Amino acid sequence: MTLAQALGQALGQGLDALDAQLLLLGALGRPHERAWLRAHDTDALPPAAEQAFTALCQRRLAGEPVAYLLGHQEFFGLELVVDARVLVPRPDTETLVEWALELHGPQPLKMVDLGTGSGAIALALQQARPAWQVWAVDASAQALAVAQLNAQRLGLPIRLQAGNWLEGVAGRFDLIVSNPPYIAQGDAHLPALAQEPQSALVAGADGLDDLRRIIAQAPPCLNPGGWLLLEHGHDQAAAVQNLLAEAGLVEVQSRADLAGTARCSGARLPRTSP
Repeated sequence: MTLAQALGQALGQGLDALDAQLLLLGALGRPHERAWLRAHDTDALPPAAEQAFTALCQRRLAGEPVAYLLGHQEFFGLELVVDARVLVPRPDTETLVEWALELHGPQPLKMVDLGTGSGAIALALQQARPAWQVWAVDASAQALAVAQLNAQRLGLPIRLQAGNWLEGVAGRFDLIVSNPPYIAQGDAHLPALAQEPQSALVAGADGLDDLRRIIAQAPPCLNPGGWLLLEHGHDQAAAVQNLLAEAGLVEVQSRADLAGTARCSGARLPRTSP
């Protein structure tokens, strides 16, 4: 069987073309070499690689994310180790990173990433802003273990702490960011996400429970003028903006992802008391 035939067989089973290519490269031990795959599609597929590829395809068809199957996911130019202990980082979340970088230059500041998971946001910001003091908080010890592994692999000195959002987090911050759970219970998208940690996805009947909690906790933890930036669902921008305004934050606004959807909302603490 050639590489092209193996891919054709996977597509015939219902696999997405990109997924099939990535899994085949993983089975061949050639991650990130899609150009090589196109140039060698008539090469014979070694028997051991064929067995590995077949097993990976079966697991993908059963719903397991490609990132879990390969053990890594690219995010903001970083290759992160990911597995079933953490949510797979999504490209949409890069919108949050870009917004934080636009707000603050290379000067030192103190910031925290709440619900860090794999550490994706915290590590991307630490890589881009070495002078920042970056804290990464998560309630899951398993998630913190993955974030610590990624920090060590990348040589980035983020500070990890166990915590439920801002409870128990000491001091004030110039910037608070979070990609919390924001899917409503019973949402039609949940079956497709069944392999990922549900605690990192679902937040009550309307999907806003954790966003409410973070927004309520944030003002006393921000320095004057400090920003709170949050990722949320595609239809939650108005609700999150209202929550931010009700908490006494100002300059309330949202940012769109690459698809043009309002994906993140944020605001800052006033610089002086009214």
